[in-house]
Amino acid sequence: MSQSALSRRGFTLVELLVVIAIIGALIALLLPAVQQAREAARRMSCTNQLRQIGLAMHNYHDTYGKLPPRNGGTQANSYRLSGWVGLLPFIEQPALYEQIASGNGTHASFGPRPWDNFAPFRTQIAMLLCPSEPADPIDSDNIGSSNYCFSIGDCSRYTDSEVESRGIFSRYHYCGFNRITDGLSNTVMMGEKALGTPGLRRIIGGIAVTGTPWTGDQDDINPGVCMALRGVSGEYQSGTTMLDRNGRRWVDGTVNFQGFSTILPPNAPSCSRSGSDWKESIISASSHHPGGVNTLMADGSVTFIQETIDTGDLSSVAPQQGGSSPYGVWGALGSKSGGEVTGL
Repeated sequence: MSQSALSRRGFTLVELLVVIAIIGALIALLLPAVQQAREAARRMSCTNQLRQIGLAMHNYHDTYGKLPPRNGGTQANSYRLSGWVGLLPFIEQPALYEQIASGNGTHASFGPRPWDNFAPFRTQIAMLLCPSEPADPIDSDNIGSSNYCFSIGDCSRYTDSEVESRGIFSRYHYCGFNRITDGLSNTVMMGEKALGTPGLRRIIGGIAVTGTPWTGDQDDINPGVCMALRGVSGEYQSGTTMLDRNGRRWVDGTVNFQGFSTILPPNAPSCSRSGSDWKESIISASSHHPGGVNTLMADGSVTFIQETIDTGDLSSVAPQQGGSSPYGVWGALGSKSGGEVTGL
């Protein structure tokens, strides 16, 4: 065969298939690395947003000498406005704050109930969404959402009542830094919650469960029973009732919307007495980051809490006020005045 004939010879079918197979194998090897790099970038962005929120919290405290309550407001809005409303001027949303404070010309001061059709409530604030969140942030009531929620600490009793929580944020209670006697660097202020999605039955997604997590006294929730609702594959046991409120309605400070507890580890189930009664409940932190959640400490630093964090004795009920947490390191990080040594 002449040299010119050899130079014109192309790939055979077998050679072409081999090349395609090699390219496919390389793509399969590189794709997970690309996905991991993208998630690392999203997680870094999420961390930076939490740091900005921490700065806003400290600026609010410098201005008023205290932190906002988890929820408050007026009778017109059922006293359910979340702490985000007061923080709006400190997260570069002063115009939105003025619209809510004025009633936007159509409602009473600070607007109607958080689930009513009110234009400022429909605003989705970009800073409140983690880039790893895949769900639509606008809920069925046409209200914006938030992946960053307020810590109530290691409480399971009176979690949505006027009783002050063991964590930093409570209903109607303003907490100053002087109340955080465990130290600002040892106390969780904010954490992540993946947005609840109707029909999603996996733990990642922040869906809550109602069922029978109650033993003994009617006010005592058993965290171990709640934890056991998770199946081995990450799905909830069949027969449970699924709710989809976690992280929804950034303007609504009710604990199932904008609160979380430090009892069960990140991405564990959440349990309540019923779908409409959250006065005794466990609301777990959750995220779409592999292995855990970002948390904002009271000193403004951000710490990644893994799903394997020590949670101590999950058969115990935390004391309402004072005393150390029975829920290990995670519970100790949530209590603001428990006197524990966290070890982090």
